[in-house]
Formats: sequence, structure tokens, C-alpha cells
Amino acid sequence: MTRVDFHSKVPDKLLYACRLIRKARSAGMNVVVYLEDSQQLSDFDQALWTFSEHDFIPHVLASDELAEQTPVILSCDANELLPHHQVLINLSTHTPDHFARFERMFEIVSTDESDLAAGRGRYKHYQTRGYALTHFVADNS
Repeated sequence: MTRVDFHSKVPDKLLYACRLIRKARSAGMNVVVYLEDSQQLSDFDQALWTFSEHDFIPHVLASDELAEQTPVILSCDANELLPHHQVLINLSTHTPDHFARFERMFEIVSTDESDLAAGRGRYKHYQTRGYALTHFVADNS
């Protein structure tokens, strides 16, 4: 069963996810990032290129011919075929249909009230279905 980790009250979801991916990659994990729409996907692609001068995170879109060989996949289409199912990072406001295929999922929730409300709804969704949940509140000090 998928382990679900919530990270809430995150001031910058994209930067936070970049750092989380860096950590997962240093542990040898493959990652899929599920995004709200093509605009957020484009913004996140740019963030991966610019968040650190010292780190390169190889990534492609799920539809790319190199997806199977690439450790980080970006997608905003729940129907896309995905080449690996270790870690899923959800940056969208809804529950990904395919989350149960993954070993572990990270739900990243910002400080925005509508995002917090959507996050609470997803938390209840997983909780009522018996998923192992953990919750971390970002330290914004």
C-alpha cells in the first residue's frame, strides 16, 4: 500500500518540491511529479533548471521518448503511461487517479487557503481508505 506523506504550509511549493526531488535522487529513487496543468508544468520545469547552481536534476515530460531512462518525470495528464512508480510528488489540488501504483507519495500543500482546504480534503480521502499517513508542517521561521 502506498505510503502518503503530507507536507503542509509550504511557502513555495515548486522550490520545496525541487529540494525534495534532490533528496530522493540522492537516495537513488525515481520520481514522478504530478502537476495541475500545463502552465504549472512549465513553471516547474523552469524551476528544476534554476533552483540550484550546484545541482542538475535530469527530467523530461512523461511523453518524451527518453522517459523510461530518465529518473524524474513531469506530467499533468492522469492518463499518461508512466515508466516508474517509486515516488510520486503531487503538486496539484486533486487526488491523482494513479497514486496507488506508487510506493510512496508526497502531497505538497502551500499556505494558500484554497490549497490548504483541498489538501485537507485529500488527507481525509486517503485516511478513510486506510492509507498510512504522515504529516509535516513546514518550518517557516
